[in-house]
Amino acid sequence: MKRIRNMASLVPFVVYVTMMFFVPTLLVAKSAFESADGGWTLANLAIFSRPGVGSAFLNSLWLSLLTALVGAVLGSIISFALLGCAPGGIIRRTVDSASSTLSQFGGVMLAFAFIATLGNQGMVTLFLRRAFHVDIYAGSMWLYTPRGLILPYLFFQIPLMIIIFFPAISRLSPQFAEAVAMLGGGRRDYWRYVGVPVLVPAFMGGFLLLFANAFSAYATAAALISQGSQIAPLQVRAALISETGLGSGGEAGALAMGMLGVMIVVVGAYALVERKASTWIG
Repeated sequence: MKRIRNMASLVPFVVYVTMMFFVPTLLVAKSAFESADGGWTLANLAIFSRPGVGSAFLNSLWLSLLTALVGAVLGSIISFALLGCAPGGIIRRTVDSASSTLSQFGGVMLAFAFIATLGNQGMVTLFLRRAFHVDIYAGSMWLYTPRGLILPYLFFQIPLMIIIFFPAISRLSPQFAEAVAMLGGGRRDYWRYVGVPVLVPAFMGGFLLLFANAFSAYATAAALISQGSQIAPLQVRAALISETGLGSGGEAGALAMGMLGVMIVVVGAYALVERKASTWIG
């Protein structure tokens, strides 16, 4: 009976996962291989040969890798610095609150914040022009390109890494350092043979999660990049709503399946790394 009750308690979760993840995935997969008349076809996959689609996926890949790496490194450094702060102190509580808020701050609001501050007519841009005669847009309108997404993405990537990595680094057992000291090792030996090997799985798990977060981000990029579809999520939008009004759900589904393939690899790697991390810090 206890086993039945435990299984019954999982029913709401299973229903939620099925309705929110499994069913939409099946619908996307179905649309990728469905023709306009409702039959099955592989013609939708031809969209990957169109000009701009390959470069959009490459832009998404390097943008996600770069912001995930920088966010993971800076977030880890901040997490390490927080170890020297009192657990109930103002600094620790402020960083915790800010990280929880900023990690969810994205979309149109984040895009507007950067346009208002660093946009072509933003406050910081105008101040630099008038006070120092420096035009940060002299070369190009960089904020409205994939390169311009780096700063907005880091705005939520770094706080997310702090949320992910700080629990791992804070649970490093003091007994590990004591054991190293008893064996004649120093601080360097502790980090080389204990600290770093223990934290690498947690760091890699955070990095992979940040990559998935950036690769799937849409609203911020859609608000900033109004010309062209320079990253993969915007290519999906372009396939659904073309300039001529001839959007194709099948082609959009094919593009989404391409993104889904990348996400499956990342999520699978994250699951393996997370399992390794749990054996050390659980």
